[in-house]
Amino acid sequence: MNKSSNISKLTSKLTKKNLKDLKFSLFRPSMSVKEQAVFLKRLSLLVKGGVRLFEAIAMLEDQMSSAANKRMFGQIRHDIANGQFLHKSMKKFSKVFGQFTINIIRVGETAGTLSKNLKYLADEMEKKRQLQQKLIGALVYPLVIIVAALGISALMTVFLFPKLLPIFQSLNVPLPLSTKILLFISNILINHWLFLLVGLALLVIIFIFLMRLKPFKYAMHGFSLKLPVIGPMLQHYHLTNICRIAGTLFKSQVHVVEAIEVTAETTTNLVYRDRLEKLAAVITMGTKISSFFEKHPKLFPGMLSNMIAVGEKTGSLSDTLIYLGEIHESELDEQTKRLSSIIEPVLMIGVGIMVGFIAISIITPIYEVTQHLNPR
Repeated sequence: MNKSSNISKLTSKLTKKNLKDLKFSLFRPSMSVKEQAVFLKRLSLLVKGGVRLFEAIAMLEDQMSSAANKRMFGQIRHDIANGQFLHKSMKKFSKVFGQFTINIIRVGETAGTLSKNLKYLADEMEKKRQLQQKLIGALVYPLVIIVAALGISALMTVFLFPKLLPIFQSLNVPLPLSTKILLFISNILINHWLFLLVGLALLVIIFIFLMRLKPFKYAMHGFSLKLPVIGPMLQHYHLTNICRIAGTLFKSQVHVVEAIEVTAETTTNLVYRDRLEKLAAVITMGTKISSFFEKHPKLFPGMLSNMIAVGEKTGSLSDTLIYLGEIHESELDEQTKRLSSIIEPVLMIGVGIMVGFIAISIITPIYEVTQHLNPR
């Protein structure tokens, strides 16, 4: 009886724990890059204006719309009130703020330049947001055109073509190959749309599941860097972030190994993250950053390695990396503009071929009918 009671209590505890974990996972704090930029800028202004850190956090806590974020800032406020440093309290929420932000704040608190460091972080977050928008904007435009073209083609195939088909069949006109292909596609879309929808949904679910597996995600990230046009854009995007973050950390006197580890952690591409983690491991053995990058020219271009080598020799590595970040951002700007000029005519030709094929498939049988009705 006692054993049964113990099992019952244990089950109850586990159930409560699982519900608590589920509640935490559903209502955990989160902040977008834009929200972080706004928070850091406001905190910088308040600290610069002489407002005590405890009071500044309390003021920002009241401005939070999310209950989870209010709880997070309430915890930070409580920690600061008990004499804890801001960066140590924020470290409890490292998944929200990231190691880069926490380290720069740590440096600011140690050196007595917290307001200045907070403003710098706000500016960096704004740059990161703008960089993301440039990349997303460049990739979304062609996607919208493709989806629109496929939608128009599907509507013509499903609604227009079936109304004309009985006319062709009643006249016993032999259908050309293009019309037969369109008829086959039309039958699939009309009669098997549910299977297509379920199949598409399953593919999306399988892909999402596979992306949770590190080997598959790593392979996909590597594949994305090799794609024509898009690959170089992604490379410039990641190198911009890597150079900026590493350069800033070096400038803030963060230890080299720790700076590389933090940079690796903030890098979203697993291929770049893997190389940076390996770099952090070999630096302790005396390997230079430039020498390591030279071994991976597909990820780190020769110009990058050469300029870093110069920075290492002259003792200006931090400034060199920040400058390289600006170079790669300007390259990304140029490539996004170039993509629009290249992709637009290509998409127009593609849409023209697609619509032209449907038009020919419909017009050709009509022409055949007129030929049969007016024999020579």
